[in-house]
Amino acid sequence: MKPIIAENGAAVVERPTSVRWTLASLSLSMLLPSLGTSIANVGLPALARAFNGSFQDAQWIVLAYLLAITTLIVSVGRLGDLTGRRRLLLIGILLFTLASVLCAIAPALWLITAARAVQGIGAAIMMALTMAFVGDTVPKAKTGSAMGLLGTMSAIGTALGPSLGGVLIAGLGWPAIFLVNVPLGAVTFALAYRFLPVDAKIGKTQQSGFDMAGTVLLAATLSAYALAMTIGRGSFGPLNLVLLAATVCGAGLFIFVSARTASPLIRLAVFRNPVLSASLATNALVSTVMMATLVVAPFYLSRALGLGEAAVGAVMSIGPVISILSGIPAGRLVDRLDARFVIAAGLVAMVTGATALALLPGIAGYIAAIVILTPGYQLFQAANNTAVMADVAPDQRGVISGTLNLSRNLGLVTGASVMGAIFARASATSDIAGAPPEAVHLGMQITFAVAATLIAVALAIAVGTCRLGRAPAGH
Repeated sequence: MKPIIAENGAAVVERPTSVRWTLASLSLSMLLPSLGTSIANVGLPALARAFNGSFQDAQWIVLAYLLAITTLIVSVGRLGDLTGRRRLLLIGILLFTLASVLCAIAPALWLITAARAVQGIGAAIMMALTMAFVGDTVPKAKTGSAMGLLGTMSAIGTALGPSLGGVLIAGLGWPAIFLVNVPLGAVTFALAYRFLPVDAKIGKTQQSGFDMAGTVLLAATLSAYALAMTIGRGSFGPLNLVLLAATVCGAGLFIFVSARTASPLIRLAVFRNPVLSASLATNALVSTVMMATLVVAPFYLSRALGLGEAAVGAVMSIGPVISILSGIPAGRLVDRLDARFVIAAGLVAMVTGATALALLPGIAGYIAAIVILTPGYQLFQAANNTAVMADVAPDQRGVISGTLNLSRNLGLVTGASVMGAIFARASATSDIAGAPPEAVHLGMQITFAVAATLIAVALAIAVGTCRLGRAPAGH
């Protein structure tokens, strides 16, 4: 084994490893956080019944997990840059696995919620560092394929959660939806320990460079925004407005502190890079639209088209299946073509798919639109992630990967709230579950007309950035 000195002065120890096994460990590190999100959703009714709690109380089991990821994903990415990504990733996998056990044996709903917050910390570490490791371990010519594979694993976790969770709850009870993570976590830990490059010692100067004030400020700001977007289920009241005001103030204070800190959590100068700034903005817009398909589709399929629960589930599974099948081919296409071209192509497909969702009637129209929209999303994701991470300096890979994941999470949170509110307002009813089919159909049309507009804005940003050319990120 021989040490390799990275640009940040840290070193990793090179050892003969298989890229295939390395990607296997990273793939599982991407699978577990998405599975942890989707499998818990299906268990909320069973948990509410088991502990005689309200559905709102049970919802905090999901919210605590998402809040932990959203608030910490940038900070843990930076911590990995400073202290060593391998050791922190192993800690994250261990936290996720042990917290899964605590969720399964917890005797009260609030203890499950607390354990889920810890599980979310582990998930944040895995999500932030997995993409960063691609730059460390995968040849640059294969980066697109690796990003496509990670996108596929995330889609598998999201798609597998509801069906696997339903089977486990029916056969073994609600603790099984958490215990299933234990063997998966053990395998992930073993593979990461064996095949990821070993971190060398980090100097004291680097360890002291962690921006604690910026970390606390960013976490508080993101918590305020996530709560503003989730409390009230899209109905904005005084508390939501107060939280949004706190978000604005927190963001301003974070920028003020970061500009005066020697080693800030995020170097504000990186946002002067048009490629990175555009990638973050388009990532958030695209995620907002993709969440709209998950929020609106169940009501449209059941209320407007009259499908039963089983049929709704079958039709909604088409999107995740297409994501699974198109992720790796999308990544290979990125390796062969310019990433910026593939980003634009993916966004064009998404505009077309969103427009089709607004205009095409019936089940056939819905399926045709999803068949266009979903591969476009996978093309965008693989190319956008590749374009960002390919030009990031080694000592910034963790924080930039975390920031990229953060923009996606903020888009998902915003989509669930804002797009859901647009759908409810466009349907002209306070109770979507009991709205007449015509109202729901109109709500679907208006919602995805807005969605198509958002993707068109993302496309305009991407095309405009192409003309400015590339500038190295993280410098």
